[in-house]
Amino acid sequence: MKNSELAKVFYEIAEYLKMDRVPFKPQAYEKAAIGIEALDKNIKDIYKKGGLKALEEIPGVGKSIAEKIEECLKTGRVKYYEEFRKKLPINLEEITKVEGVGSQKAKMLYEKLGIKNLAELEAAAKKGEIRTIAGFGEKTEKNILEGIAFVKKNTGRFLLGNIMPPVKEIYKKLKKLKEVEKIDIAGSVRRMKETIGDVDFLIISKNPKPIIDFFVSLPEVIKIWNKGKTKSSVRTKYGFDMDIRVVPEKSYGAALQYFTGSKEHNIVLRKIAIEKGLKLNEYGIFSAPGGSAAGGRKSKMLPSKNEKDIYKTLGLQWIPPELRENQGEIEAAQKNSLPFLVGYGDIKGDLHCHSSWGTAKNSIEEIANAAISMGYEYIGISDHTKFLKIERGLDEKQLAQQREEIKKLNAKFQNPNAKSNPKSLATRDLAKPDKCQIKKFRILQGCEANILADGSLDIKDEALAKLDYVIAGVHSNFKMPKEKMTERIIRAIKNPNVDIISHPTGRLIQKRDEYLIDFDKILAAAKAAETILEINSYPDRLDLKDTNIRKAKKADVRMIINTDSHSIASLPYMEYGISQARRGWLEKKDVINTLPVEKLMKFFKPR
Repeated sequence: MKNSELAKVFYEIAEYLKMDRVPFKPQAYEKAAIGIEALDKNIKDIYKKGGLKALEEIPGVGKSIAEKIEECLKTGRVKYYEEFRKKLPINLEEITKVEGVGSQKAKMLYEKLGIKNLAELEAAAKKGEIRTIAGFGEKTEKNILEGIAFVKKNTGRFLLGNIMPPVKEIYKKLKKLKEVEKIDIAGSVRRMKETIGDVDFLIISKNPKPIIDFFVSLPEVIKIWNKGKTKSSVRTKYGFDMDIRVVPEKSYGAALQYFTGSKEHNIVLRKIAIEKGLKLNEYGIFSAPGGSAAGGRKSKMLPSKNEKDIYKTLGLQWIPPELRENQGEIEAAQKNSLPFLVGYGDIKGDLHCHSSWGTAKNSIEEIANAAISMGYEYIGISDHTKFLKIERGLDEKQLAQQREEIKKLNAKFQNPNAKSNPKSLATRDLAKPDKCQIKKFRILQGCEANILADGSLDIKDEALAKLDYVIAGVHSNFKMPKEKMTERIIRAIKNPNVDIISHPTGRLIQKRDEYLIDFDKILAAAKAAETILEINSYPDRLDLKDTNIRKAKKADVRMIINTDSHSIASLPYMEYGISQARRGWLEKKDVINTLPVEKLMKFFKPR
């Protein structure tokens, strides 16, 4: 069993315990799940090397949970988990995808109507049965039907942040094969689309057979759709399909370009090729038979080893994969005017991190150590404020107490003799923080205040004025009329203490659509008030979406990329926010947290 699968078991145990309103235990299982997710080694190897004692050293794992991990590694099952599933045979993952249906409601729906899955939920809602349950009503039933329609519309697509961990693991396995000379992930994963249909691997090899045999025999594979000499297609246990293609070196650039897509981008490239008397396909770029490029001779293969050769032959700048959607990138490449996109190593700090002062899992010091291990120069603590009782939101007094802790930690983290050695997203190791990695690491104190229905905030201005920065976001009353919701957010933007608007459009991918807002008015207000808009990196948010990012850039509105992390395991989600920014054509200068802390602070409103 993989780390991610075991973590899922413990997350679901936590949900079952919440259903039974068991105190403390749900948090214990969630912490264990987070600790397992954050491991940089396979948990099976950890157990094999150090037994139960090594398992108990995993953050969040005590003796009882370590024994359950051992049971799972030995037998492939956790009896405690199976007892819950037998008692409440609900497809939790499926049902809780519907907005507004959490574990408590899922339990009630099962107990009252026997609903176990999405299909049964939809059938009951259409019959008008859900409104008869106390605490639901006609409006809730209508919202559930809308939520189901939204989920169904996105069936067959997987969140980028959910699909990436297993895809990277499979990529590493393939790359280790001695027959593999070069390998890339292609398709929508390479373009970093927010949702993914299937996964494509492209390989150079002179000996494809062992690679194909290995690929179809992977433990993640549950069905082989087809198996050929140089390509195969399989279904994984995660639900998505994978394709592999082995091509000769001379065609690799053309194949990588072709299989990266998008379809719309490739159609335009082929038209450009035809106009130049050329032919472009997955095998290469060729002079057309008898054409001017061939001097009237037979078709000739032009340089196709490198993807950049393909674009150069077509008279274009090389186009980063994230931009290949036929949304103006080809025209820009013809004029040599593509943006120099923000890089995956350009971020110097994350300002939207929740701590154990609320319901998040890690202390401020643990978050700071993890941030240092990522090569960051600063981190911002932004716990919820008092309106969100479910998140143990902080009041004015608690914010002041938190500030004292942060002052003490900042004194601890100032190390003038340290050497700066930033690590990339690919090489970070959050489990082994190096406190001397950054010369002067700084913790900033912010908060995520709640924008109430009238646009006011749930915390006093005098308390906000004492913070380093203030984030404000909508966390309730999502279905307001367009005009009212727009006015609500604009009032918060104009607040002299608000620096950043979190997840500005409120969407949850595959679960909830954006608020009804006039985004152009939001942009105008943000520009006038010099308020920053967040690109939220959390996999089911990625809010702002790419088209809105481009609008914000055009309106000259500053942006920040944050993770909204509730544990250090979520800090690496920054990668997805950066990819979203790149898909929105952002450059380094457009993103304020690419700046060192002294320059960053100048973008916040005077306090």
